[in-house]
This record gives sequence, structure tokens and C-alpha cells, in this order.
Amino acid sequence: MTIVERTEKNVPFLACDGFLAAGGVAHGFSTRQGGVSEGIYTSMNLGLHRGDEPERVAENFRRFTAAIGAEFEGLVLSNQVHGNTVRTITTADRGLGLQRPPWEADGLITDIPGLCITIFTADCLPILLYDPVRRVVAAVHAGWRGTAMGIAGTAVNAMVERYGCQPGDILAAVGPGISMCCFETDEDVPNAMTEAMGASALHHIEVRDNGKFHVDLKGMNALRLEKSGLSPEHIAVSDACTMCQHERFWSHRYTRGQRGSQAAMIQLL
Repeated sequence: MTIVERTEKNVPFLACDGFLAAGGVAHGFSTRQGGVSEGIYTSMNLGLHRGDEPERVAENFRRFTAAIGAEFEGLVLSNQVHGNTVRTITTADRGLGLQRPPWEADGLITDIPGLCITIFTADCLPILLYDPVRRVVAAVHAGWRGTAMGIAGTAVNAMVERYGCQPGDILAAVGPGISMCCFETDEDVPNAMTEAMGASALHHIEVRDNGKFHVDLKGMNALRLEKSGLSPEHIAVSDACTMCQHERFWSHRYTRGQRGSQAAMIQLL
């Protein structure tokens, strides 16, 4: 599977060809293009609390959900805290829309059609999961802390335990985020990864001449998904680096926090 570029209703976004082939689901990873926001938020800002005009953000949501074929009225968001909590979304959550949710979670999961579960990123990784057999979807926000805590695997386990999914049936799409080329860190990040993942993490860490470390979060999350039972052929990973391509994507590091946000959405049809 691969991540492909699409444009619908004049809104560019990224999608997973495996999800498209399986059918039965609307999904997409936004860029910073195709919206109505202005100034530093130009133009597809989907961040609700970044300082942008609320009516412009709402219109961006309407445009993006329409482009990917999802329902604006079915939006369910998450209050992300860089943890590893995966929350089950039910019909009681429908109608929350663009409200700040009363609960904290970095992963959302549901088997209910019409609920458009949504997570936000601007260098961290967005991961979408889809089981076309059992018809269950999940959306995951994986920063380096979430990666170390194994939130991708936690979401897979939740699909298995709560809905009876088989890992071999699950498709995964890792969207655009900061890549190894730009994710330069001190020793705290690689230490957290090796403590959590052991020697397998070392294949995704490089030490540079300046004493800094470069960490491959995409590779680590793909490894987490494989260890959870997903087939490597069922894991698509975007090669887009949000910092390298900061004119196309929101990058927290590049803008030093003066930015909008991408969104990744998935909804059963």
C-alpha cells in the first residue's frame, strides 16, 4: 500500500490507496492548502485553538470533510495530551462537532458509521487504521512520547479486544509528519525509545557529528504496528516530511509554534 495525493472540490489531501481499494470508508490527511484562513494561518488551518478566526476554521472543516466524503455533522475530535489513551467513540458522542471534548485521548476508535473521528498534528504523526472485514476504524496521534508509549499498538489491541478484529485484516496509513532528516533531538528521545522498544529502536536512530540524534518516528511506528500483528504489506507510510515541506504542511518546529494544524479523519460509510 502507498500514500497517494488527491484533490476533490479544490482541496488537496493525502489518502491511502489500500483504504480506497477496500471501500466503505472516507478518510484523508489534510495539508495547509485549500482553505479560507488568512495571515499566518493561510489557508487550510484545522486547529481550533491556535488563534485563528473560529468561523474560518469551521469553514475549513466543512470544505475538508466535503472533499474526503465525510460528514461535517459527524465530527468527533480529541483533546490530545501526548499520551496513549484510546477512547471508544459511540453514538452518544455524535453532535460534539467542533466543541472541545471533555475527555483526553490521543486515539479514537469506533465501529459506528457516520462518526468522523479526527486527530490533529503539525510534525507529530497521524495514523489511521481500518479493518474492512469487521468494519472498525481508528485515528491515532503519535508524537515521540506516544510512540515510546506504543499508542499505535494500543490502538490495534483496542480494535482486537473491543471489536474482535484480526490484526491480519487491519490496514494502516501513517500520514505526513516530521521525518528522520529533520527530527533532531537530545538524548532524552532516543533513551525513551530504547527503554520502551529495546535494541529494535536502534535501527531508527542515528548519531550525528554534532552530538545530536536523528530519530525515525515513522519507522518506529511501522515497527510497532508489525509487532502488533499487522502485515507489512498492509502498512502505508507517507514519505512527506512536514518540516522539509513547511510550505505544504504545518510544522511546529519550523514555525516555532506560530501555526495552524493538519487533521487526519476517518469515517465508516
